[in-house]
Order: sequence, then structure tokens, then C-alpha cells
Amino acid sequence: MRSRAGNALAMGVAWGIQGAMQSYIIHMSKSTARRPNAERLLRDLPGAELVEAVDGRDPGQIADLVTHPGDLFRPRYPFDLRAPEVGVFASHRACWQRIVDSGDDCGLVVEDDLAVDPDRLARALDMIAAQAARSMYVRLPVKQRERPARMLAEAGDLRLILPRVIGLQCIAQVVGRDAAQRLLHLTARIDRPVDTLLQMHWITGQPVHAVLGTGNREVAPEIGGSTIQTKTPPGGKLRRELARAWYRAQMHLRPQR
Repeated sequence: MRSRAGNALAMGVAWGIQGAMQSYIIHMSKSTARRPNAERLLRDLPGAELVEAVDGRDPGQIADLVTHPGDLFRPRYPFDLRAPEVGVFASHRACWQRIVDSGDDCGLVVEDDLAVDPDRLARALDMIAAQAARSMYVRLPVKQRERPARMLAEAGDLRLILPRVIGLQCIAQVVGRDAAQRLLHLTARIDRPVDTLLQMHWITGQPVHAVLGTGNREVAPEIGGSTIQTKTPPGGKLRRELARAWYRAQMHLRPQR
């Protein structure tokens, strides 16, 4: 088994030409169950630092973020925007702002329920760095479901693609400085979760790419469960599933090309 020192060396070698990337780990300090994994990410990611997660239930923390009931864009978002989803959105905006302020071409933004394979991640980041990363938003998903509209690069079992339909979740992504600036400008008002808005490339003007094969995993069940999901009353489950299917169909009608 490779030591942590070996992992760090591999990361450094992969980034020897392009320079190290800064990593931003979204973590709520009072979440003691997630702290060990956050600390592991501090060791496994390049130039990593913790970013305090925004509590969407605290009005003072989201005072500069205006929310709407799903009606800012078409298609209309059919669900209520929950406080934890507002907090997650605000947390990602805080990371985008750090990327803009840093002057770096891009940054790696992750949530604290991520587990990585450092070697694979180093190769994925190297692949992204060879592109025009400053203008890109690149997902590093844990679910390998996206189908390519175009292939940008391939190396071994890693593939950098422009997916036809952008996947959900924002557990790990490389965000370019220009992309971060564009998204900040668009999202002073929000009406749906951050991953759902990012699917709407025709609204954001931001193509969203993905690297498949990174070996990333979601470990939320092992560290206390999701901070977003809530139980749906039995009577509303069918109605919610029908609304979700309708909304998903709208996304498929607007593929990236």
C-alpha cells in the first residue's frame, strides 16, 4: 500500500509542470461525525483548506442570498427549496468567491463526504489542467452515469467529456475563475438547489464537463448520513416522484452539444 507521503509525492509529480491547485473543502465545524473525513481530505487534496459551511437555517448567514419559489427560470422547479439546500448553495458560492479572489486559474471544490483515490485524482487534475481550465466547470462525479456529447481527452481509464445531460450532486468539481465569476453574478437570487441550476446550461451560459473514472466515492452513510435529504410523507411520495420525472424529462430535452 502506498504511504501518504507517496500519495503526496505522486500528486506533486502530476502537478510539477502546471503548479499545485488550491482545494476548498466545505465543512461545518460543529459536525463532529464528519470531521475525521474532512481531515483526511486535508491530507489527500492539493493545497487544501476547510471552508466553513453555511447554515441555511440561520437567517444571518444567508442574509445576502434572496430565495424564490422555483419560478426564476423555466422549467419551473417543482419543489420547495429547503433550508439545507440554501446552505449548500451559499457554501458553494463562498468557494466560488474564494477562487475569484485568489487570482488562480481554477480551484477544486469538494464536500466533506467525499473519499478520493489520490493517484487517480492527480491524473484527473492533470488532464483538466491541460485544457482551458480558467473558463471551465468540471464535475468529478461519484456516479458514472453521464453519457458524452463530446470527448475532450482520454488517458487510460479516465475520460474528460462534455455530457449530454449534466449529472446531479456537487460533491467534487474543478471550477475555473471565469466560471466562478459568471456563476456568482447569476446566483444572487436562487430558486433551486445548486446542482439543479448547474444542469441549466442554457440559463447559466456555463458548459459543464465531467471526468469519469476518478475513483471518487461518497461516504455520507459511513459518517452520519446526508445533511440534505428529508423524509417525504407517504401521501406525497408518488406526487413527488411524478414531479421529479417531469422535471428530469425537461433536462433531457435540452442536451449539451
